[in-house]
Amino acid sequence: MTADIVNLRRARKNRARAGRAAEAAANRIRFGRGKTERERHETAEDLARRRLDAHRLGDRDDDEPGGGRP
Repeated sequence: MTADIVNLRRARKNRARAGRAAEAAANRIRFGRGKTERERHETAEDLARRRLDAHRLGDRDDDEPGGGRP
């Protein structure tokens, strides 16, 4: 029975890489999307909200100027 020879320097580097990879995975889960993706999503939501508001039929009183349109 012979044992496998292990390069300790390489083993430490591999362990450090694995630790950093695990931390990066946890941060991806915790912080989610990147700035550009988040801004693109917010812009799309804003556009959808404005389109929906533009198609509303009037939820205000009819005695207000503008015929009840926002």
